[in-house]
Amino acid sequence: MMGFKSFRCARIILGEIETMHMIRKAQMTDGDRAFSPVQQFYSLFP
Repeated sequence: MMGFKSFRCARIILGEIETMHMIRKAQMTDGDRAFSPVQQFYSLFP
């Protein structure tokens, strides 16, 4: 890995990676509704 250019970029990229891991492990829930991983991913964008 080449490294990050700034702390802000590192924080954003690592946050996105962690979010994808949470979706893959089905840790993101929206109340009682069950969404597929694709629906969870697209729900992150307004």
